[in-house]
Amino acid sequence: MIEKDFVTEGLKRTRIDEYLESELERAGYGGMEIQITPLGTMVVVYAERPGMVIGRGGKTVRSITQSLKTSYGLENPQVEVKEVEIPELNPKIMAHKIAAMLQRGMHFRRVAYTALRRIMGAGAQGVEVTISGKIRGSRSAVAKFSDGYIKKCGEPATRFVRQGFATVQLKPGVLGINVRIMPPDVVLPDKVDILKIEIEKPVVEEDILEVASTPEKVETVESVVEDIVEEAVEEAADADILEEIVEEAEETSEEPEEVVEEASKEPADIETEPETTEETPVEESEKPEKEEKESEKTEEAPVEEDSKPKKADEAEVQETPEPEETAEKADKSE
Repeated sequence: MIEKDFVTEGLKRTRIDEYLESELERAGYGGMEIQITPLGTMVVVYAERPGMVIGRGGKTVRSITQSLKTSYGLENPQVEVKEVEIPELNPKIMAHKIAAMLQRGMHFRRVAYTALRRIMGAGAQGVEVTISGKIRGSRSAVAKFSDGYIKKCGEPATRFVRQGFATVQLKPGVLGINVRIMPPDVVLPDKVDILKIEIEKPVVEEDILEVASTPEKVETVESVVEDIVEEAVEEAADADILEEIVEEAEETSEEPEEVVEEASKEPADIETEPETTEETPVEESEKPEKEEKESEKTEEAPVEEDSKPKKADEAEVQETPEPEETAEKADKSE
């Protein structure tokens, strides 16, 4: 029983969708949503031109609401109209536009490539346009046109890819247009982000010049230069203060030197006096030793005196001439 309920609910939704598509084809019908609330059934209609859905004085909306209540059995239906922000990313709107261009007689390849450029230009990740029917001749054929990256199978294909379908009646026969679009905000489960490690490089003068050349970072460079100048001025002021302190210290250091010299002279005089007093007893103790030495010398003196006369006698003996020599000298003198 539950399965039958799901099937009947699905059929009801598709019938309502076909009805709204046929009624609002000129308004750029982009799909609908049905929300069941305690107050009734809310039907949200997306359209490229909401004014045409509402109609003059709300006439079109009232007629749609009445038909939904009577023909499709919705309880207290309430129709809400919303504008499609980017029509190029809505597959139903683009399928109807391709059908309209084909009905005007344009070539199918030109129409397909024009639609691809518009859809990819709006920011879609991928798009696929399929045109099937008698496009070249008497036999039916299928032409596929794709661009970008689009999923075709699995859960991402049914969950993220949007699909739109439209038909167009031409002289050779009926053509079917199927448009599949992958929106730009879709994040696939197999996507891997590789983080880049930023390595800090030392600042070089060339880099500073390049930064200074860019107009966006001139203000930051000027602020850095001002900070450097302020630091240099502060260092210069500190150096002047240090020089003044050093000069004052030198002036104060000269005065204590004079005081130290005067103080050094005074204790020198004081120390000399006790040295003499200390040496005097030593001299007195040395005097008796000197007297003893002198007495010893006096005792030895007579011995020396005795030796001296002996030497004098020897000299006299040596000086007395012999009698023979004296006689010879006398003869010569005669």
